[in-house]
Formats: sequence, C-alpha cells, structure tokens
Amino acid sequence: MANKNIKKIVLTGGPCAGKTTALVKIIEHFTSRGFKVFTIPEVPTMFLQAGMDYLTKNRNLFYEGEKATLEIQLALEDKFMKMAEQCIEPAVIICDRGAMDISAYMDADTWEKITRAVGTSTDELREHRYDAVLHLVSAADGAEKFYTTVNNPDRHENIEQARILDKRVIEAWTGHPHLRVINNHENFDKKLNRVIKEISNVLGLPQPIEHERKYIVEVVGEIENPIDSDIIQTYLVADPGVETRLRQRSWKGQDVYVLTTRKRNPHNEQVETERQITKNIYDSLLQQADPYRQTIHKHRRSFIWKGQYFELDMFVTPHPGLMILETKGVDASEAVNFPPFIKVIEDITGKEEYYNYNIALRK
Repeated sequence: MANKNIKKIVLTGGPCAGKTTALVKIIEHFTSRGFKVFTIPEVPTMFLQAGMDYLTKNRNLFYEGEKATLEIQLALEDKFMKMAEQCIEPAVIICDRGAMDISAYMDADTWEKITRAVGTSTDELREHRYDAVLHLVSAADGAEKFYTTVNNPDRHENIEQARILDKRVIEAWTGHPHLRVINNHENFDKKLNRVIKEISNVLGLPQPIEHERKYIVEVVGEIENPIDSDIIQTYLVADPGVETRLRQRSWKGQDVYVLTTRKRNPHNEQVETERQITKNIYDSLLQQADPYRQTIHKHRRSFIWKGQYFELDMFVTPHPGLMILETKGVDASEAVNFPPFIKVIEDITGKEEYYNYNIALRK
C-alpha cells in the first residue's frame, strides 16, 4: 500500500550555517527511529560542479542556467516523492535548499519570468510545496569566529556578503506557514538539536514541553531590516486539554491560513500538528470560534540580531500597545543578545497569563 503522508522539509540558510553537518545528524537520528530518509542534493552546487557560472555577465546563459536549476529542483523533488510513496515504513524528504532559495540570487523580474516559463509561481512554490522550512542562520551573523568557506570551494562570500544573503533567503521564504529560523548558539550541538526538534514537530512526534523566551518590551530605536506581517488568530472550541487555533497571516498582499492543534500526551509531552488550509475552510472553521476568547490581532516584526532570530508582536486587540518579544531555541543557561533598539520591561518566560491562549480570554 502506497505511503501518502510524506512530509517534505527544506533545510536552508546562509553560507556557513551548518547545513551539511545537520543533514548527517538528521539522517542518523530519524533512520534510527524507523524512518526512511530521502535527501535531495543542493542543485546549484551540482550545476557549479558541472560547469555552470552563476556570476556570468552573459544574461542569456544566466537565465537558462537558473531556469534549468529550478526545473531540475522540482523534478528531483517530484521523483523522490514518488519513491517515498512506495515505502512501507514512514518516510521523510529533506531538501538541501528548496525552490525559493533560487529567487534570492536574482532580481524579482527575472524570477517572475523564470517561474512563468516553468509553469509555476512564487505563491505555489513558497506556500504550498513544502511542509516546513528550517533556516539555519549563517555563522556570519553572531558566530563570526566560526565563519569559513573552506569546506565548500564553490562558496566565496565574505562575512558581510554572507549576512546580506542570509537575510535575502529568509525574506524569500517569509510567508511559508511553517518557517522556522534556527539561531546560532555558543554550542553548535544546540543548533543541531533544535533542527531535530523542529523536524520531530513536523512529523508529529511527541516533544518535551519547551518555553520560548518571552519579554514585555518597548522599542526605543529603529529596527534593522525587519520583515513585517499582520496576524489574526482565533481559538476554536476544543476538548479539554486541547488547544486549537486558526491563524491568518498577511504579508506583502499575500494571505496564508493555518490550523494548529496542540495537546499533551500522558507523559506530559506536547504533540503539535499544523497544516495549511484554504480560505473557504478557514471561513467555515471560524463558525466554531470559542465564545469565551477574543480574536487576537497583532502586527509582527521579525528580525535577526547577532545570530538570534526575534519576533516582536505589537498587539492591536486585545491589549492595544502591548509588545511581546519572543525568541526560540535559547536555553535557560544562555544569555539573550538584546539589540540596542529594544528595552526589556519584564521577563515573562513561562508565565501562563501571557500565553496567547490566555491573552485571548474575555475578562
């Protein structure tokens, strides 16, 4: 019987982010847990090794090379999906970069021309093709002493170029409902463990309950290169011990709708499932809104500072003016590198009254 529940996950990031090492860890970890792990190789590296010059001044060669890169990327993914569907054991596909990475290396008009020629679109490639996108922050941002390109002779970016490229790749994927940005850590193993945890979440495997680091803050300066989006989230009527949330995220005129369910198993581990839904399903599910909770509307500004990824939520309703800063994957023993444009008012990590689920409660 064909296996139809195959998750396809993109592992991406800027130069010297640790993807190669992470792929080895992923294969070892999930193979030992009974999964068949398929890995799609990084297509631009294959092309570089075969003679393609992405820095060419020949615009026609550049166009044909990038178009072929996208075509081969999609073809490889489709073929491996067919193979994975034949597996009896559970299977997962890990892509060493995905289709939207290609867009970070060209202007918007060229990308639009290429996707149209291939018969696809940014919306299709970013929002609908992959189950999750994990972006590993480049060592050039927050772990500079570890930045090197000697392990990949096809890479040549200096630290500043790597930082710029890192942010362009994140922006290319922004809008995906399950984009997770993996911070740099003093200990690289912690970064790898976060990758394993995020993939386990996508696969629906139980995880120890982990508190994100959260702070009430004020903004006292200009935020550098933020990515802005608007979020509307509504909690639905659910069984005791189960939290069901609808979320609409709007970014650059695009709307993405996601249904998330969280529950705890008897071992006090959290199981989270998340799936993208259509607007029609979203509108239908709104009829099941919890009457005891308000809809939350907030403006989100996402940014990277010193290798750490932050999400700043500025509440519109309820509690207009409330600002909560959040960062994930930072151990209790690790210091958070706060940027100078953020003033921390209170550490609210683990304080249940500041969970969105409780903020939404009608008083």
